[in-house]
Amino acid sequence: MITIISGTSRPNSNTRKVANAYKQQLDNLELANQILCLHDTNMMQRDEHFTTVEKAYLINVQQIIIVMPEYNGTFPGILKLMIDLTDVKKAWPDKKILLVGVSTGRAGNLRGMEHLTGSLMHMQAIVHPNRLPISGVQNLLDAEGQLADKAILAGIASQIAGFILF
Repeated sequence: MITIISGTSRPNSNTRKVANAYKQQLDNLELANQILCLHDTNMMQRDEHFTTVEKAYLINVQQIIIVMPEYNGTFPGILKLMIDLTDVKKAWPDKKILLVGVSTGRAGNLRGMEHLTGSLMHMQAIVHPNRLPISGVQNLLDAEGQLADKAILAGIASQIAGFILF
């Protein structure tokens, strides 16, 4: 099972649309996957609901794809809060992580992916070296709001292929 984290608390976000594109490609490869949307879970306290989500989406998987938007030059605070609430010794060590940055600007959240890489490695996660920055995301969506840019979709396919072998 591969977990895809849509790393924002904003509903109907471009980040979720990119996460959906990853899910579609994994579905096409017939690889079991699930999306964890941070706007669907209370990230403000470690309660029974949070620990159930943590077990299903983090502890019981070996591969995680984190799709995260750029917020103020880094990754969103809600993603940091989710990580801080986890049982770090169970949720992150030896997990294989693939990072995807999403921005409306030109850098595709390169800085945020670098910041999160350092934190994940500190928690003994294994971060795949092919991190994909997706810039100007609003220009890559079709009329239905789905990621439609052929070059980006090919980049995602290539990134996933490498991650599967990782």
